[in-house]
Amino acid sequence: MDESWIINHLGEDHDSPHAPVAPPLVRSNNFSFPTVAAMREAVQIEFDAPFYTRGHNPTVALLREKLAALEHAEDALVFSSGAGAMTAAVMAFLRAGDHVVCIDKPYSWTRKLLVDLLARFGVEHTFVDATDPGAYRSACRANTKLFLLESPNSLTFEVTDLAAVAAIAREKGALTICDNSHSGPLYQHPIVLGIDLTMHTASKFINGHGDVVAGVIAGRKEHVRRIMANEFMTLGAVVSPADAWLMLRSLRTLPLRMERSAGSAERIAPYLAEHPKVKEVYWPFLPQHPQVELARRQMRRCTGLLSIRVKAPDEAAVERFCDRLERFRMAVSWGGYESLVFPVCALKGPSGYYTDLPWDLVRLYIGLDDPEALLRDLDQALAAI
Repeated sequence: MDESWIINHLGEDHDSPHAPVAPPLVRSNNFSFPTVAAMREAVQIEFDAPFYTRGHNPTVALLREKLAALEHAEDALVFSSGAGAMTAAVMAFLRAGDHVVCIDKPYSWTRKLLVDLLARFGVEHTFVDATDPGAYRSACRANTKLFLLESPNSLTFEVTDLAAVAAIAREKGALTICDNSHSGPLYQHPIVLGIDLTMHTASKFINGHGDVVAGVIAGRKEHVRRIMANEFMTLGAVVSPADAWLMLRSLRTLPLRMERSAGSAERIAPYLAEHPKVKEVYWPFLPQHPQVELARRQMRRCTGLLSIRVKAPDEAAVERFCDRLERFRMAVSWGGYESLVFPVCALKGPSGYYTDLPWDLVRLYIGLDDPEALLRDLDQALAAI
């Protein structure tokens, strides 16, 4: 199936009388049955049929089907946040005494999951250089059960050789989970490269309108059912039918939105790489990026998310640059229609976030604005440094 078919047709009833063009929103939290026998049968197959919306809802089920197909997976679950999706997936395959190998610069809440939560219950972890497949092999122990990946990773966008690391994990008997939020479900397919489970913060590209917080886990049916039967149902971090319906709406424009954002970044990233006020640009498809060949091999395209280090004498100069921007709104998320700026220095300090990152690092998300207008805005703001 091609992606346009998945997005616009898969799972939808176009042949019934008065078939709606937009998938219907089923808001009901509960479903009734004509007999005790019918209810008894339904509770045995709650994964596949409506019983109670926490477990199965027709609107959410349609979104699951489409997202699984886009990720080349057998099934998917949708959560109320990306952090909820990652937490449920990780906890489903670990117990006290197990060991996790994780990239050295994961998303901040993934780090907290390992360092602050799972460590309390006797789960050990080792952080390794994301760019060196051999580091994963070296970090393995007899009790290693999980490799936790993110490629490209948050903020500095190191790339992991997913096929190589997946092969090492299979050799060692470990499961692999990859956060694929950076590339969305269109520009990279970790499952095709041998990864067991892929995760998305669906608040980003999948929703893309700044009005939903959600997460996705996709993979083989046996793994997805294991997560659903325990962590998904017990922890209850499930998405609402209304939010699932909004994401079904957003999928209709996902290819167009990602194409516009990526195309603008292809204009802006090289320009910033040559700018006299920019020290460094982190964007994996730049010719000077140390992993550009790997990035181009396993990613169809690089998205509109990039970071720069500005040539600033102090944090005050970084703040002047960010405060002067007019087209970029200052916010911490990304993936929508709006262009955003996030200075790392805003969250360094007492909060404990990003203590290992340089103070002059600024992440930019290139939204759907006119790229020439964004370039002019960046120029005038960089002049304030």
